[in-house]
Amino acid sequence: MKIIKNIPNLLTLGNLFCGTVAAIFAVEEDFINASIFVLIGILFDFFDGFAARLLKVTGELGKQLDSLADMVTSGVVPGIIMLKLIQNNLLKDFNDIDKSIFDVSLIGLILTLAACYRLAKFNLDTRQTNSFIGLPTPAMCLFIISLPLIQEYSDIEFAVNLTYNNYFLIAITWVLTYLMNAELPLFSLKFKDYSLKNNWITYLFLAFSLVLILLLNYLSIPIIITFYVFLSIIKNLTPKV
Repeated sequence: MKIIKNIPNLLTLGNLFCGTVAAIFAVEEDFINASIFVLIGILFDFFDGFAARLLKVTGELGKQLDSLADMVTSGVVPGIIMLKLIQNNLLKDFNDIDKSIFDVSLIGLILTLAACYRLAKFNLDTRQTNSFIGLPTPAMCLFIISLPLIQEYSDIEFAVNLTYNNYFLIAITWVLTYLMNAELPLFSLKFKDYSLKNNWITYLFLAFSLVLILLLNYLSIPIIITFYVFLSIIKNLTPKV
């Protein structure tokens, strides 16, 4: 019985393991494997909550473990990846310069700090049961891990060039930092029922996301997350009837 009750915690530790491995790959600039382990970690993060609800073993320990694991997978890893992207762009643009200029790449770690602050607030915020206040850290993480994949695999030159532009990367860092901790209600993908009337925005989002994934591959990820925020703002402005 104790083993069954600890299944959600074991899944959470699986998330932490994947995040730790992803961080190692990110430091080594193996962004493909880092992304793979982040995705597996996010799957563990989804299923630990599902298992806890199914087994009815939710508790404070699981809640704290979940945030600690998310801090690594969806906090530390994207910060390292952003740091490396900015640093690599500097290396590409400047070959013979004082190494102190690379201190600017530490800006990428602001994502890690912002994720930590958000996760701490999330544990204390009782409002985020059926929706989110601010961008969830996994969404931010998916946005960031898509950037090196766009560099490597996208055929759209404009998008690729943006990922090699440090002004763009630094701007993205600040925007995501703000969105994670903003008092901005964002709709949840959980279904209370499956009626079109009560879930039209979720169905629209899922349909749009599927089309984008089929058309744009990795480039679809930041567009989907941007659309998610945009749709949430639209929903907030729509009068309730």
